[in-house]
Amino acid sequence: MSNDGLRSHPKERLLHLLHQDVIEAAKALLGWNIVTSTTCVQIVETEAYRTPDDPACHAHRGPTPRTAVMYGPPGFAYVYFTYGHHWMLNVTAHEPGTAAAVLIRAAKPISGQVFMQSRRGADIREKNLLSGPGKICQALGIDRAHNGLNLFEDPSLQLQPGVEVGSIVSGVRVGIAAGKGELLPWRFVDEAELAYISKPHNTLS
Repeated sequence: MSNDGLRSHPKERLLHLLHQDVIEAAKALLGWNIVTSTTCVQIVETEAYRTPDDPACHAHRGPTPRTAVMYGPPGFAYVYFTYGHHWMLNVTAHEPGTAAAVLIRAAKPISGQVFMQSRRGADIREKNLLSGPGKICQALGIDRAHNGLNLFEDPSLQLQPGVEVGSIVSGVRVGIAAGKGELLPWRFVDEAELAYISKPHNTLS
C-alpha cells in the first residue's frame, strides 16, 4: 500500500509503523482510543522501548517467559506487573523475533467514567483518573488475562482510531535508572492534553 493509502487507512498506517519503528509508532499512538466493553479512553502519553540498544527494555537480555509476547507480532498487548501492585499496558512492535513495545503512560477519559471510578475511587478527579500507566490498567480492569491479546481484533480490549494529534512534545522516559537509557528522549505527549498526562512535566520540550 502506498503512503497515501496508509494515510487514509489509520489501522494499516499504525500497524506499518509498529512493524517498522517503535519510536514513530509511539508518536502515532497518541490520539488513538483504547476501548473495552464499557469504557473508551484517548491515549495522550506514550514511551518507546526496544532491543537491542535500549537497556531499559524488559527484553534487553533476551527472551523470558515474561517477555515472550514482545518477540511475537506487533499490535499485541504486553501486560506486566510492577511495583508490587501495578499492571502496565504496552503495545508490541517490530517484526517477530525482535522485541520492542510502546508503554501507554497516560490517557484521557472519553466514556464510561462511572466504571473507571468504580475501580479507581469515586473521589478521583477526571484529570487524575488515567494520569499514569498503573492508573490506566486499574481504571480499565486490565491485568494478566489481557497479556497477548491482539489489540486490533479482540473485542475485550481494542485500539481504535481517535483524533488527529497536532503538536507532540517529547522528553526522557520516566523512572529510568542511570546507565539504562535514561537520556533517550522517547517519551511522547500530546501537547493539547497536558492536563491529563503523568508527572513530571518539567522534562518535556
